[in-house]
Amino acid sequence: MIHNIRFREFVYESENLDELTQAIYNIFPDAEIESEDAEGLMEDKIIILSGVVDKKRQTKAFFNLLLELDQNQLDKLNNDLERKVDDKGNLFLRLSKEDAINEKIKIVDSGDSIHLKVKIAAYPAKKEIAIKKVREAIENN
Repeated sequence: MIHNIRFREFVYESENLDELTQAIYNIFPDAEIESEDAEGLMEDKIIILSGVVDKKRQTKAFFNLLLELDQNQLDKLNNDLERKVDDKGNLFLRLSKEDAINEKIKIVDSGDSIHLKVKIAAYPAKKEIAIKKVREAIENN
């Protein structure tokens, strides 16, 4: 269902790095997290945490977590697929940092979040096919 998942999270000076690193591990327990120092517009220090999850067991575990969302979140995801999937079959999601810290998953549309690029296994890799696969998984849940 999923080839790989790329994640990225910005950690600002006012935030707790250990807590936000754990937030990623709460979603992807076996993730290998890379850390990069960056600078914001006001010269504030930012740490970018990123990585790729590509082992089938890990991607399947994430997708199962996604399918455990409450019905309102699943309906919203289903309704938003047209704008959240690109022409190459990538599903773009944002997850609430706060919920991830508390070992929960909540999809958000804006704000401070963990950014995901989920490559849906669709052949050929087209938007319509990827959307269909995700919808089928949601409906068969």
